[in-house]
Amino acid sequence: MKRRIYIVLGFVFVTLASVGVFLPLLPTVPFLLLAAWFFAGSSEKFHKWLLNHRIFGEYIRNYKEKKGMLLRHKIQSLALLWAGIGYTFFFAMKDLDPNKLFYIRIFLAVVLIGVTTHLLMLKTVKNDK
Repeated sequence: MKRRIYIVLGFVFVTLASVGVFLPLLPTVPFLLLAAWFFAGSSEKFHKWLLNHRIFGEYIRNYKEKKGMLLRHKIQSLALLWAGIGYTFFFAMKDLDPNKLFYIRIFLAVVLIGVTTHLLMLKTVKNDK
């Protein structure tokens, strides 16, 4: 039963990571790492599939091996993060109660600062080699 639950959770996190590629508020890499952890504890087949995935595999391997992040990916991630959160912060929540808006903006600022700091602290790989 535990094995099946872990497999389901692995695919849930792969799905969230896939959505996170397009929505800056959903962090892709942490969801991929969670998926890899659940697959490692439940299915060697799915774990290998994820590690060898043509899109997600490189991110997981580079993160696990502490190789870093490609400069172009870092720039793209930061640009999407700032654009998405900036738009949400200033334009998407005009109709909310001012008290709720204050707390949501605090949360968005904390996420923005935290993710930006994390990305900037990752080792930068300057080319694809």
